[in-house]
Amino acid sequence: MTELEILEENKRIAQGYKDLLKISYQTLTDEDKKLIRKAFDIAVEAHAPQRRKSGEAYIFHPIAVAKIVAKQIGLDASAIAAALLHDVVEDTEYTLDDIERLFGTTIAKIVDGLTKIAHLKKDADISQQAENFRKMLLTLNEDIRVIIIKIADRLHNMQTMDSMPDYKQVKIASETLYIYAPIAHRLGLYNIKTELEDLGLKYTEPDVFNDIQQSIKESKEEQDQFIADFASIIDDSLKKEGLEYTIKGRPKSVFSIRRKMLKQNVTFDEVYDKFAVRIVFRSDRANEKFLAWKIYSIVTDHFRPNPVRLRDWISSPKSTGYEALHITVMGPDGRWVEVQIRSERMHEIAEKGYAAHYKYKQGDQEDGLDVWLNRLQDALENADSSAIDFVEEFKLNLYSKEIFVFTPKGELKSLPKGATPLDFAFSIHTEVGLKTRGARVNGKLVPLSHELSSGDQVDIITSENQKPTKNWLDYATTARARQKIKSALKDDQKDLALEGKAVLNRKLRSLKIPLDEKSINQMVNFFKLKTSHDLFYRVGLGTIDNKMIKEYANSRSNALYSFIKNKIRKPKENPDIHKEEVTENYDQLVFGKDQQKLDYSFSKCCSPLPGDSVFGFVTVTEGIKVHKNNCPNAISMQSKFAYRIMSAKWIDSSQQEYRADVILTGIDRMGLVQEVTRVISENMHVNIRNISFTSNDGIFKGEITVVVPHKNMLVKLMENLNKLNGIDKVTRV
Repeated sequence: MTELEILEENKRIAQGYKDLLKISYQTLTDEDKKLIRKAFDIAVEAHAPQRRKSGEAYIFHPIAVAKIVAKQIGLDASAIAAALLHDVVEDTEYTLDDIERLFGTTIAKIVDGLTKIAHLKKDADISQQAENFRKMLLTLNEDIRVIIIKIADRLHNMQTMDSMPDYKQVKIASETLYIYAPIAHRLGLYNIKTELEDLGLKYTEPDVFNDIQQSIKESKEEQDQFIADFASIIDDSLKKEGLEYTIKGRPKSVFSIRRKMLKQNVTFDEVYDKFAVRIVFRSDRANEKFLAWKIYSIVTDHFRPNPVRLRDWISSPKSTGYEALHITVMGPDGRWVEVQIRSERMHEIAEKGYAAHYKYKQGDQEDGLDVWLNRLQDALENADSSAIDFVEEFKLNLYSKEIFVFTPKGELKSLPKGATPLDFAFSIHTEVGLKTRGARVNGKLVPLSHELSSGDQVDIITSENQKPTKNWLDYATTARARQKIKSALKDDQKDLALEGKAVLNRKLRSLKIPLDEKSINQMVNFFKLKTSHDLFYRVGLGTIDNKMIKEYANSRSNALYSFIKNKIRKPKENPDIHKEEVTENYDQLVFGKDQQKLDYSFSKCCSPLPGDSVFGFVTVTEGIKVHKNNCPNAISMQSKFAYRIMSAKWIDSSQQEYRADVILTGIDRMGLVQEVTRVISENMHVNIRNISFTSNDGIFKGEITVVVPHKNMLVKLMENLNKLNGIDKVTRV
């Protein structure tokens, strides 16, 4: 570089520092300015020899990240300093101890969190990436500013990716859409989320991005005219009320227009709400709500509102802290347009999210973000599931729209759209969730799979004897509920496995076979299982019965047969022998709520595999075709032929439950029905679906429908019922 170029670069670096102080959203004290100056000087010195791929001095990257943190997110001086230093420990001679000595514990902790994230493997596959994501979220326990600065870092990297090779651009953009945009959304950083999504689309689907962006540019003049016409109609009425306000248009992001085009299967021109009109008014805190509804009244005096599309986020703010009134009205030229009404304070919270929310937070009121962080910590602490399951469930909750329901005492609870009474029960307390027997919604008994709506009052009925069943995972939608149910089921499996181990020990002893590592290993191989826990669990459940154990014993006595079988099947030592897991063999596909077995074939357009999330589509000539949920044709089929869609899921046939009808006859006496139901409920893994008793001149007849995992369980149950005093006969229909 020439002397002139170096001089010019130094000028730009110095200007960067001045800009940083000028644009900060927070009011900076002299102490704050000294702290930022010190961090700036050390970052400049540490990164002095480094250059980015584009040839630019590396220091411009930390400065840009600090600017995003200061202006767009509005964090404090400590965060601005940490943003300037975020790559120092990772890329230069400075150590974490140096940072702590120079800047104290808080900034050192934030930089340490950012360094840990930087150390995560970059060229990871999807499962490794999911594991990294889980580790990254653990940094939230330290300081939420870690994740916010990381989002700012990612935003600047996305803005400056042009000089990277294509494959790296696609990888970083995909990771951004997969991880960073959802977190930005959840932290209320809507502007940054939008930019991350648009940039993600720009590099993953450049042609699509460019087409939509071009179409937005071409329609800009038309949009500006529309907003001018809209404003001119309501201006006079708003001014008469003495309101101070601005009216602006906000075009929808490229990414959200793309999502709408895919979801509704329409072209760009057919997307009807490509932009929103935003009315931002000035008000003190006390009058905000009153003025917002006054503006609502004026707007709806002039334009016909769509009653279904009213969103009142002022009375019940989103859990991100977002507040506004959203109404959809018929605009000047017969087009629906969304109108967002918010005060300047609400606007700042919508723009800055976390920082503005805390600036305006009053007293000790519980904050939506705090609640979310507590729930997240809960999920992380109980994360027994695979990393991919964890990420998918976490993302599901990040992006979900909210509903508001009431407790019996009238307290308001926020839940994701699509939540069920089971989700509500777990949101109150884990113990309430685990003991849930039923629910009343607005005074009426409803099944646990019932979808809640905003405004519902939910009352949970609990029972000390209730335990979660596998079906609950079909009813629960929130990550918290699913996590707790999986945990409880796992504990049940452990108990049953211990019982199974004792049973197996007895049965093998009678066959003169010791229960040791060698025999366990052989049995795991023989029954084509993966772990000893699988073996004990299936013995406890009864899916591996006496007959099957004898088959194993016979194979063992035939040394040649055993030798060949072991050679073919698995190595002698099974490394998974002590693992605690129950393997799901996705070997059967069932359809509908009743889990029916029907004939089907796989569609060629998406080629599903066992275990994939799928649905059935009833064709005219070829019967049921099975498609993946994310099949390219799924949206089209679901929108045009919803009546032909069948829900479908993979199950492990060895763990499937079956219905059986049992008839009891005998001499009637007091308390007999109670004893019958007690015997059934004491048999683990047996549920009663229907029960009816009739008595005629001292003789009774009972008809019971039970759900059992296999025949052995039913035989055992019938034997136990037969032992009851007064029962004459127990038969299966």
